[in-house]
Amino acid sequence: MATITTAYEHIVLDENGVPIIAGTNMKVIELVLEKMAYGWSPEELHLQHPYLTLGQIYSALAYYWDHREELDQDIERRLKRVDRIQKSIPTSPLIDRLRTEGLI
Repeated sequence: MATITTAYEHIVLDENGVPIIAGTNMKVIELVLEKMAYGWSPEELHLQHPYLTLGQIYSALAYYWDHREELDQDIERRLKRVDRIQKSIPTSPLIDRLRTEGLI
């Protein structure tokens, strides 16, 4: 996989221009989404991903804050795609039955 270095020590861009943490397959956006979803601190992210150093985590977060608008647009695009996929999949009979019975 070809990568492009950035001004961020631990961040490279893959062949599609997606920022990833160097030496891993962890996308910056995945780490940021975990921080947003769970409210995890960098230290908690490190506990959840012990193969990442705190330097890598802080570098990924710095990259996000310096490219926030672009990455937030990518997050929105991804969420819309997931929504489209979910809407195209029929609900399971179990879910239908639980809804009918008022359990969900």
